[in-house]
Amino acid sequence: MAEPFHVDCNGELPMNVLSNCMLNAADFHSDARGFGITFLRENKCTWVLSRLAVEMNRMPYQYESFEIETWCEKIYRFFTDRNYNVYDGQGEIIGHARSVWAMIDIDTRKPLDLLSVQSGRLVDYVDPDLECPMEKPSHIKLHEGKLVKEYTSQYSDIDINGHVNSVKYMQHILDIFPMEKYKAQRIKRFEIAYVSECYYGNTLSFYKEEPEENISDIEVKCNDTVACRSRVVFENK
Repeated sequence: MAEPFHVDCNGELPMNVLSNCMLNAADFHSDARGFGITFLRENKCTWVLSRLAVEMNRMPYQYESFEIETWCEKIYRFFTDRNYNVYDGQGEIIGHARSVWAMIDIDTRKPLDLLSVQSGRLVDYVDPDLECPMEKPSHIKLHEGKLVKEYTSQYSDIDINGHVNSVKYMQHILDIFPMEKYKAQRIKRFEIAYVSECYYGNTLSFYKEEPEENISDIEVKCNDTVACRSRVVFENK
């Protein structure tokens, strides 16, 4: 349910909160198939989100029930494609998402060969017949981005792996835009690609450029190293 303390100034679920629900669904899905928290702890590894693209026809409203369906589309050697459908309380699809994940060794931070983990059993959970009718994440590159914000990571930004939570980057990116923009427009598509990790006390620098009307590309740097890139596509209400 879109709980009242989670909705924004328009009474709608914000993109970062909805995306957090998607990541939770991915965790429940993988854990039920033997590749969740228990497996990760025993094998000293973890799933990391590489890319996420969300496309919504509308967001869930305050107190509205919604459901998230998730499945693995394909397993590569070092990455897996995971998709999502978002349903409203009447069972109608109101949005989709595509994501790319990797499994890394906690100590070395290097990706594991997914086709070798547990003798390749991950491929048993691929659902090739399910369709996700949205474009895959694009390759975002800024050319002349302008510095629009600086932020020092705090306690609430850090996750169990000791670095800035992936959804927190989304939250800070969304805060770049004024509330008046959200009153007049809505986010049609949100993309984010993660490049490197940031930690507690690091200064995050946010650069923005607008390659087209209603499209904003954001690059977040940490100590002059790119942490992530994002594209936010708005449309008029």
